Amino acid sequence: MTQSVSIRLDDEVLSKLDMLTKATERSRAWLMAHAVEQYVQHEAWQIEAIQSTLDKIRKGNSKFASHEETIQWLQSWGNDQELKAPVCK
Repeated sequence: MTQSVSIRLDDEVLSKLDMLTKATERSRAWLMAHAVEQYVQHEAWQIEAIQSTLDKIRKGNSKFASHEETIQWLQSWGNDQELKAPVCK
């Protein structure tokens, strides 16, 4: 079952959407539905990954590197004395 919804888009977005409709030979409705579907799938994946990680943390099944070690490692990227990745404990 599908349902109709209404959204407001500014002129610039609508103009770009219309260019896409011509380039892809798809309707506005198809492109908007596809865009929303892709967004929802992506967001759902992220939420599931976050929830899974939080569950592991709560169960004590996770290892972490310290914040300080991680910052030092990231700040060393791209210089001659780049550090090795910190060990998760």
